[in-house]
Amino acid sequence: MLSNYELDAARQIEGRSLVGGSAQSGLVYSTVGLSFWGGVEPFTGEVIDRHHPLSGAFIDGKVLAIPSGRGSCTGSSVMLELILNGHAPAGLILAEPDEILTLGVLVAQVIFGKSFPVLSIGREAFARLEGVPGVRIEEGTVTLLADHPSSAWSRPSAATASTSVPEALITLSAADHETLQGQQGKAAQVAMQLILKVAQLQGARELIDVKQAHIDGCIYTGHASLRFARQLVNWGAKVQVPTTLNSISVDQRRWRELGIDPALGEPASALGDAYLQMGAKVSFTCAPYLLDSKPAFGEQIVWAESNAVVFANSVLGARTQKYPDYLDICIALTGRAPLIGSHVDDGRKATLRLDVQKPEGADDAFYPLLGYHAGLLATTEIPLYAGSRRRRPVWTI
Repeated sequence: MLSNYELDAARQIEGRSLVGGSAQSGLVYSTVGLSFWGGVEPFTGEVIDRHHPLSGAFIDGKVLAIPSGRGSCTGSSVMLELILNGHAPAGLILAEPDEILTLGVLVAQVIFGKSFPVLSIGREAFARLEGVPGVRIEEGTVTLLADHPSSAWSRPSAATASTSVPEALITLSAADHETLQGQQGKAAQVAMQLILKVAQLQGARELIDVKQAHIDGCIYTGHASLRFARQLVNWGAKVQVPTTLNSISVDQRRWRELGIDPALGEPASALGDAYLQMGAKVSFTCAPYLLDSKPAFGEQIVWAESNAVVFANSVLGARTQKYPDYLDICIALTGRAPLIGSHVDDGRKATLRLDVQKPEGADDAFYPLLGYHAGLLATTEIPLYAGSRRRRPVWTI
């Protein structure tokens, strides 16, 4: 028979705290990653991805356990929306660290003083959560509860409520220190704080200059996205590198003529204006690789539109991570990004080989279907397609 100590130890999982804090609630668990953009209703917390096992479930006030996020960089924006409107999870448990979802919580913490605990526990420990009715999170430790908890709560820790960052772990330039001390203004200071938090999360040891930025965070996901951008404008934010904008949620010139409801048209247009006030160019495209400003081979950039990130790295040979919404503008405001991931040679190597044979007579649907299936197999890996060299599609500009 196990002692009480052994029973307690068997019910506990030690994880890596990505955002500190404590929480207790019922557990919503899935072995399938979840895209918050298009997968979670930002004003209710309902999972609306009808192909996901959690479809119809509500995550607000619950501890959500998923292997990782997936899909759009806008997941960070939806996460911020959920936090600021009161429909966020009580906590988030991941099998692997996820910068996109975690960034949304960090923005809420640093700029708006709200957050909840986020931690990663590894795939083996994650599997132990299946069938568990509830959990308690206390600063990186998960306790498995035998019953659904009678009370649910979530609170940030005093340590994570601070905006301080462990500068000693990351080599900073003299200009970085000046930015962090507020000498370049409040907006750049907060942007640098967030960049360093993500750099620590990713394990980066230094920052790198980037030559250009493409902003995905200009899409309107709700009042929080506009509130974030306006706060930066009020702090005097100005981009430090050439910056283009992704498509916004409405035709900024003709939304009234097109009959768009002002409840969407006005704030969505105002969001685009806010980024223009920060110095971004009028581009409003999801395909920045079609612009004259497209990057050269080997150029270090920060792009945050999902399709453009893949195109930049694989076709143009430029170097960018898949940056979350909001971190994109933070890097544009400072011109500095974590030197890790696909910015470095080791982070650009394929880690999964996919042998591909195109069936005879296959039409253009083959490539998107191949991409979908490859995504299911690769998840967070970088795939190498083999066997399709003579079958590749042709692109022109």
